[in-house]
Amino acid sequence: MSLKRKLAAVIAGVGLAPFIVVVSAGTASAHGYISSPPSRQAMCAQGRVSNCGAIVYEPQSVEGPKGQRNCHAGLTQFAVLNDDSRAWPTTSVGNNVTFNWTLTARHATSTWEYYVGGSKIAEFNDGGRQPAATVTHNVSLGGRTGRIKLLAIWNIADTPMAFYSCVDLQVGSGGGTPTTTTNPPTTTNPPTTTTQPPVGGTWSANTAYSVGSQVTYGGANYRCVQAHTSLAGWEPPNTPALWQRV
Repeated sequence: MSLKRKLAAVIAGVGLAPFIVVVSAGTASAHGYISSPPSRQAMCAQGRVSNCGAIVYEPQSVEGPKGQRNCHAGLTQFAVLNDDSRAWPTTSVGNNVTFNWTLTARHATSTWEYYVGGSKIAEFNDGGRQPAATVTHNVSLGGRTGRIKLLAIWNIADTPMAFYSCVDLQVGSGGGTPTTTTNPPTTTNPPTTTTQPPVGGTWSANTAYSVGSQVTYGGANYRCVQAHTSLAGWEPPNTPALWQRV
């Protein structure tokens, strides 16, 4: 039995999920986040917002118990994602928005939910199926205009867990992005290595990449930061959890 199934069994037996589940979040076998329009964790991973802490290295790991309505899944290490006082850049959109999820590991899915201001505006039911490496949903914002914060939730089918992503949007006229914060970088994040292997050719799907491998894609060079076997849709610009531009 997997660790997450054991935890689910414990939760069912004692009814004390919150503390046990939060501790287990870092060991999840499934990970994902909204990469387009860029979610707050994507903004951090891309360096468009500074001083984000650990989320820079694992934007796909915002996992917590189902039923929450926040951006950080209740995880203190990702609390920055729930800080609305930050100058989060917005993406200018119309009433209908296509949201693209990047899944660095796939898992059986119950539903995908979208909320604005605490109100559910869309839900997609996968009925326990395993999703593809990328998932796309077209969502109507219901005629809303101006700046809004949208919360998207990926509910896993066979565990009590879900993944959370918040996306800042500018709907209709008055678009544009606020100035990105420019605070000096903190020293808490691990420094990037200065020893780089030679560039290993053009990125391609269905290829095993180890940490430190380098590829070119779209005229830019990228370094692998998480070992994986690539899939179509996991191109380096779309998966900052896997690739870092150099």
